[in-house]
Amino acid sequence: MRNFILLPIILLISSCVETTKKPPFNTVEIESIYEDSLSVRAIELMGNSLAFAANRGTFGTIALETGKVMTNTQRYDSIVPAFRAVGHTSTDFFMLSIGSPALLYKTGDEGRMQLVYKEEGEGVFYDAMTFWNDKEGIAVGDTVNGCFSIIVTRDGGKTWNKLSCNILPEAIDGEGAFAASDTNIKTIGTKTWVATTKRILFSPDKGKTWQAFETPILHVEEAQGIYSIDFYDENLGVAIGGDYTNPDANRANKAITTDGGKTWQLIADGQNPQYKSCVQFVPNSEGKEMVAIGFTGIAYSSDRGMTWKQLSDASFYTVRFLNDSIAYAAGRNSIAKLMFE
Repeated sequence: MRNFILLPIILLISSCVETTKKPPFNTVEIESIYEDSLSVRAIELMGNSLAFAANRGTFGTIALETGKVMTNTQRYDSIVPAFRAVGHTSTDFFMLSIGSPALLYKTGDEGRMQLVYKEEGEGVFYDAMTFWNDKEGIAVGDTVNGCFSIIVTRDGGKTWNKLSCNILPEAIDGEGAFAASDTNIKTIGTKTWVATTKRILFSPDKGKTWQAFETPILHVEEAQGIYSIDFYDENLGVAIGGDYTNPDANRANKAITTDGGKTWQLIADGQNPQYKSCVQFVPNSEGKEMVAIGFTGIAYSSDRGMTWKQLSDASFYTVRFLNDSIAYAAGRNSIAKLMFE
């Protein structure tokens, strides 16, 4: 008899769980929280703050609760760096400039940024960076003389060393990376995925060994290829890009993997979204929901990228989720809070 009594209670509880499941997004409300004549392509959530770095040597933080903005500028002699990559540990903030010389700064002991890595030479151009943990981090750049530029730290960012070409896959002619949104690197545990213009580089052991996987994303022209990747877990990942010089093109510009990046299949091929510079999975969505952003607007999918809808035509370059309904996006002249419903 007790089992017969428990059964309807269990069914009632199950029904309540199903009815409270978060519905798909239909709209996005955009609230500007910082405006300046800058190009902001690198942002990082750090506790209760959003850190950013941009061109004109500008970097700063925005307090999420109060909205207070603090900015500063960093110069190197007469050089005004353009920063497009940032990262952080639990104690330090890092920012990395594009072009030569590549300048990598970390939080200094006296409240000023400290230069911890410098690289000069023809073709030097770093695109993105991230950290595996508080001690180990990675930054990735374009190829130089047929070899990928990858630097790593094993001491919390105090020193950085360039990986030997001998342990990296041989680059394809013209292969590089796009410094569009600081999202062509993704790490989960010891695993690392790097999106080049043509392929996915993969390391299972925090950069000690590497292999390369092909993707079906179009990369014939110089401006075509993968601009951004994200992984929901060690198996499910998404890649997006296109051609920023032909932003309406929507063929072979987005793909998904379910085996950790070994194989990729095109999604929504010939359908929008068109060119996008950043893609992120929505947290707590079982990998079904994702948002893609670019100067072509904000697109959203609730079915693992099979179909998409345009939520806004607002222009941004990059986005990071705070939780499963609030994100922060940055672009030309602004940083904004995005509230999805």
